[in-house]
Amino acid sequence: MLYRSLGRTGLQVSEIGYGCASWWGKPTFSEATAVGLVHAAIDLGVTFLDTGASYSAGEAEPRLGRALKGRDVSRLVVATKAGTFHAGGGRIGRNFSPAAVAASAERSLRNLGLDVLPLLQLHGPAVSELTDELLAALGDLKARGLVRALGVNSFDPAVIEHVVDLPQFDAVMVDYNVLRPEREPLIARAAAAGKGVLAGMALAMGHTGLKVAKIRGPQDLWYAARGLVRHREEVRRGARFGFLHRQPDMTGSQAALAYVLASPHVSCAVIGTTRPAHLYENAAASGMALPPALMARIRKAQAG
Repeated sequence: MLYRSLGRTGLQVSEIGYGCASWWGKPTFSEATAVGLVHAAIDLGVTFLDTGASYSAGEAEPRLGRALKGRDVSRLVVATKAGTFHAGGGRIGRNFSPAAVAASAERSLRNLGLDVLPLLQLHGPAVSELTDELLAALGDLKARGLVRALGVNSFDPAVIEHVVDLPQFDAVMVDYNVLRPEREPLIARAAAAGKGVLAGMALAMGHTGLKVAKIRGPQDLWYAARGLVRHREEVRRGARFGFLHRQPDMTGSQAALAYVLASPHVSCAVIGTTRPAHLYENAAASGMALPPALMARIRKAQAG
C-alpha cells in the first residue's frame, strides 16, 4: 500500500480507503464479517476509514467502533460526518446548527471509542448553512482537541468551490471517478489551496461493470435498487466503460481506481465492499498505473 499526504493536515492516508457505510453497517449484514473486513483492510495497510453519523440508519459508527476496539489506531485516519442523522423510517434528517454539529462530534467520539476525531466532515451542507457561527463552533472543536482536521463531503460543485476559499476546512470529499472527469479542475483548485482531496464513489458504484445486473446476494439487490432509482443516468453512462473489465493485467475495479489515483491531487480513493475478495482486489490497485492507450480510451469514452 502506498500513502499520500492529506493536504496540509500533516496526516498521511493510504491511497485506498475503506468506506464503512451502507450495507456494511446494517444489522442484516453479519457483524463478524463486517468487523473482519475492517481488520483485513487494516492488515492490508489501509489507514483511511470513512463513516458517518447517519450511515446505515445510524448503525455504521457504533459498528466501526466495535471493530476498532483493541486495535492500534495510532496510524489510522478515521473520518466521520456531522450535519445529517438517522431520523427513523428510512429518513435522513439534517441539522447544521452549531450545537447539533458539536453534539454529533461528541457522540461520534463515543461511538467510535476515540479520544480525538482525525477528520470530521460536514455531510452535504448547503452554502447558506456554512454560517460564521458554525465555523466558529468547528474551530472550537479543534481548539478543545476533539477534532484534528475539518472537511466537507459534498457532490455539489458550488459547495466545494465555496469551501475551497474557507481556511477553516482542511479537506474535501467529492464524487470523482471515470464518470466524473468534470471534477478535475475543481480538484486541482482544492489541492492548490492546500486542501486534502478524497475521492468518494471512486468505483462509480460499480456502474462500469453493470453491477446492477449481477445479483448474487441480498446486498446486491439493495445496491441494484438504489442504483436504478437514484443513479439511472450513471448506470446508462457506465455501459460505455465495459472495456475496463476486459484488460489483461488488471481488473475493471483496479483500472477504475488507477484512473482516480492518476491524479496527483487526490489523496485517497474510497471504496466500499462487503466481500473480502473485492477488498483484496481493490487494495492491490494502490501503485498501479494505467497504460497510456487505456487512459486515451477512457478519455474517448468520457467525451462520447
